[in-house]
Amino acid sequence: MSKCHGCLKETNDSYCRTCLQKLFNGRKINYILPFTRPEFNEQRMNQSTRLSISGVQVKYSAKLEKKELVLTDEGGRYILKPIPYGPFQQMDNIPANEHLTMQIASQVFDINTPPNGIMYFKDGEIVYTVKRFDVLENGSKLLQEDFAQLANRSEENAGKNYKYNYSYEEMAELMKKYVAAYPVEIEKLYSLIVFNYLICNGDAHLKNFSLFRNEQFGDYTLTPAYDLMNTKMHVKVEPDTALQLFKDDFMSEEFKSGSKYTRVDFLELGKRIGIKTDRVENIISRFTSKEEKIIELVNNSFLMDELKNRYIENVALRRDRLMR
Repeated sequence: MSKCHGCLKETNDSYCRTCLQKLFNGRKINYILPFTRPEFNEQRMNQSTRLSISGVQVKYSAKLEKKELVLTDEGGRYILKPIPYGPFQQMDNIPANEHLTMQIASQVFDINTPPNGIMYFKDGEIVYTVKRFDVLENGSKLLQEDFAQLANRSEENAGKNYKYNYSYEEMAELMKKYVAAYPVEIEKLYSLIVFNYLICNGDAHLKNFSLFRNEQFGDYTLTPAYDLMNTKMHVKVEPDTALQLFKDDFMSEEFKSGSKYTRVDFLELGKRIGIKTDRVENIISRFTSKEEKIIELVNNSFLMDELKNRYIENVALRRDRLMR
């Protein structure tokens, strides 16, 4: 038996039947891409990419042809994210980290994520692969706006740190302005904020949250979650959260004593954004009660063995803070 390159469960093939259906429409796909990293880079340079490059992580569009994914500049249904270049630690584990974190989000906490999996270049280098959620089977695109766009913030009008100089409370205010089903959707956003804290994702900035726009009615709903990762594995010094929780200078006594967010801070955030206290308590408790399932997925992941314990330890520290 081997492990599925999608859900990480035991299977007789590279992908289990369920993941083949979700990710590749049921086709038995070759998980070895038909090109090498140098060929990938050359084709990227020769074609006009239409996908944004976030930080150091290169992305490229691909489409399914027969039993293989091939690079494309038009009509891509998949995004390929290989090992990035940059000044961070354990860069070669970033694709496995993102894949694992996305699987934890969906399998353990029922967070809506797009189908994703692990593939390899022809020369053996690992690649994180995710199916685009903004492109329908007929090729049409859904109208998507990230929270930087909703807040009308850009480098030109808000400086280089425009993605970070904001708060999660203000994001909720944008939700209240644009989302008709706010009571439902705000709990999803709040859950994602708590998850990012638990999993040590210090890069959950404005552009890593988005809304779909219903063209017929003009209202919005949250998109599936994306770009989820334990960034603490790769960055020595990084804030615990990409954004501040609160739009003002509020600091709990616990935060004053330790300069770290704890359960009381997330209770305060939930209260401020209009979620009932019992619902907030239930959401936080959900994220502090699944330790065994997280450990199981980490141990089954494609991370290097020496990093698996570090991932588990990082999450355990955050869980302890959420339980205080």
